[in-house]
Amino acid sequence: MTRRSLTVGKDRFVVGPWHDDPTVAYLSVAPVSAVLTSRASVERCLAGLTESGYRAAVTAALKPNDAHVFQTAGFEVRERLHVLQHDLSGDLGGSSHPLRRARRRDRPAVLDVDRLAFESFWHLGPSGLDEALNATSSVRFRVAETDEIVGYAVCGRAYDIGYLQRLAVHPLHLRRGIGAALVQDSLRWLRRRRGRMMLVNTQESNAEALALYQRLGFRMGSDHLTVLSWTAPS
Repeated sequence: MTRRSLTVGKDRFVVGPWHDDPTVAYLSVAPVSAVLTSRASVERCLAGLTESGYRAAVTAALKPNDAHVFQTAGFEVRERLHVLQHDLSGDLGGSSHPLRRARRRDRPAVLDVDRLAFESFWHLGPSGLDEALNATSSVRFRVAETDEIVGYAVCGRAYDIGYLQRLAVHPLHLRRGIGAALVQDSLRWLRRRRGRMMLVNTQESNAEALALYQRLGFRMGSDHLTVLSWTAPS
């Protein structure tokens, strides 16, 4: 099942399966919507998802106002995310590791790296990777490899803003400059396309990723995002 738009009252959501788990729903406020208005809309949305067979739901990364409405409807905090930004100024560095364009046949190996790099809750799965690759009209998908693929990055551009959608490195190849090479490649790509800023989110608990981004010139923003979860009553 693919994700779809759902209008409830004055509010509009995007719903569908959470990555590859058909029992957990993904739920987000549609990008075209203004601030979420009603707890009742969230509750009606959850009722529909329960009737469709979902036993739980996970939100996209939400801004504080939207997150508050979801929490009043029974959602709990699963993860808080830092928002970092890079203004693309200064020396963006050169690649310290050979990278190449990812091909469709690389996707199984890319997803293997993703499963090893993240806890199960954050695994992309094929549908999540497709979503990341189609989130913006312009996208860059690069892999790092030795004898096999050991890291990858997906970044996109919408107007003059870039988004580092995903970065993963095989755990056995950490601290070898692979993550830095992939991030710097994304930054240089965006600057060549006259981008103004690159944004990335990372979990507050992911100290290693946070340190990498800050070392490469990202600055912590004043906003934060929150991922929430909900479980249907038994």
